Amino acid sequence: MSERTIEPLIVVGVDGSNHSKEALRWAVAQAAMTGGRVHAVMAWEWNRNPFAIGPTAAEAEAVTAEEAARRKLADTVAAAVGTSPGVPVFRRVEQGSPAQVLVDASKEADLTVVGTRGYGGFKGALLGSVSQQVVQYSAGTVVIVREEQAADD
Repeated sequence: MSERTIEPLIVVGVDGSNHSKEALRWAVAQAAMTGGRVHAVMAWEWNRNPFAIGPTAAEAEAVTAEEAARRKLADTVAAAVGTSPGVPVFRRVEQGSPAQVLVDASKEADLTVVGTRGYGGFKGALLGSVSQQVVQYSAGTVVIVREEQAADD
């Protein structure tokens, strides 16, 4: 009987922020150490504004929103880890709320990584709402990566 070798899967939430870029860099470094692969995941949602004016039906908006998310994800991945990060980095764009998309993705992951964008009264001490929900409902281990602080912060 031979043991099947599967690369560990690290899912990382990406939204284009510096926090998510830091989380992506951390996930790529972890994948390099463990022989893993990274799925950079970005969520998009329908515009629920009842007063939004579009050129056609909601389907045109879906294509536009999804394509915008794909472009933003590609740009963010390239800015954070370059085009050859040394480990497989796959880009995934899925429809839904960011927290739910990441919680669902965590079911297939060995590790889920998110940044924190909590901007409450104690900036840097609080989790953002998405990070909090992922920690609370994830199917497995979650790593929260904080953006590095400048020396004068």
